[in-house]
Amino acid sequence: MKLNKLVEKCELRVITSLPLEADISDAYIGDLLSDVMGNAPSESIWLTVQSHMNILAVATIVGARAIVLCNGLHFEETTIRKADETGVVLLESDETTFNLALKLMKSGLKG
Repeated sequence: MKLNKLVEKCELRVITSLPLEADISDAYIGDLLSDVMGNAPSESIWLTVQSHMNILAVATIVGARAIVLCNGLHFEETTIRKADETGVVLLESDETTFNLALKLMKSGLKG
């Protein structure tokens, strides 16, 4: 599914100025970076509550197309600036991680 469709269906706020045309095939939930590096599938959307710059390196390593910061949290400014350089789309949601995961599943994503 195209990222722009997920953004629309799940009412996500787009933080970066990157294109939203990436294909998303999976979702992954994780806050422990080593767990995400070992288990997140490529071409995924990653749900987390981590907002620091290290998440961009992890997303790049695993091939995650986008990171969603849940629970109404906001990304650090340094993370936003670096995301535009790395090509990782940053999104925010007021939903809990669980509720957003349900919305993604109802939209057709697997996990």
